[in-house]
Amino acid sequence: MLTPVNLPDAAWPGVSQGMIINGRGMFVSTGHVGTDESGEIVTESLEAQVVAMFESLKRTLAAAGLGFGHVARMTTYVADLNPDTIGTVRPVRARYLNQACPPASIMVAAGLYDPRVKVEAEVIAVVP
Repeated sequence: MLTPVNLPDAAWPGVSQGMIINGRGMFVSTGHVGTDESGEIVTESLEAQVVAMFESLKRTLAAAGLGFGHVARMTTYVADLNPDTIGTVRPVRARYLNQACPPASIMVAAGLYDPRVKVEAEVIAVVP
């Protein structure tokens, strides 16, 4: 279904350089942010917000009959790019995506829809 593509000398653990997708179709998500199940933005810490974002993605994928193992691409938007942000996002991402994880990009957004939101992500997944 998903075959990671990496050059022999690739040195980016936890991110594939490409992904071959085989299956019946694709699932494309909207941007997900760190909210609790009632829709309130999680603000206690950056890590808590990132975990809430992944839990939100997990619920959406499950509603489509999918899981993180079906994700072929992930794009994450951050409000600011500093070592603490990357140092928080990557380990949390590794808890949800296996180490042959899909190609992933982290981009700095000029502004997310609410100043309390520090991170947002969207995925593309294969439907087997």
